[in-house]
Amino acid sequence: MHFLKRFLKAVLHTSLALLLIFEEWGWEPLARTMDRLARLPVWSQLEKWVRQLPPYAALFAFFVPMLSLLPVKLLAFYWISKGDTVLGLLLVLATKVLGTAIVARLFQLTQPALMQLPWFARYYSRWKVWKDGIIAQVKCSRPWRLAHAGARQARRAVQKLARSLRQLFR
Repeated sequence: MHFLKRFLKAVLHTSLALLLIFEEWGWEPLARTMDRLARLPVWSQLEKWVRQLPPYAALFAFFVPMLSLLPVKLLAFYWISKGDTVLGLLLVLATKVLGTAIVARLFQLTQPALMQLPWFARYYSRWKVWKDGIIAQVKCSRPWRLAHAGARQARRAVQKLARSLRQLFR
């Protein structure tokens, strides 16, 4: 029983770490992408309205996208259970990317209002310290360092190939 408990804890921690790494990797670029939508007049007005929300309304606005994407994720898991694994996984991935983009932008817009809630500010600072600690542990791990080095080598190889092709077709 002790082994099973340790195994499940390791699986949970690994899954959570991967989720946090994805969120960390995608948060800023996806928020910037959503920020570009603010150039559209309707979107700009919507963002202006969200920025002006009082704290608890901002909290509600922040959590609505997460809750509204739940049925889409359930549909994806239904498809996976029916044998449409690729379609289901693609939908889960698309939902995760879209959800992260929306939540990242909404957090940027609502953070000042949310920080007016004492309990939110307290738990957010604790969450941030905990999350940064997990990410630091992952980035210090051997698998992360190996994957990072492999990605760097792959980038260099692609850049070298691109240079060679450009020279070849000049």
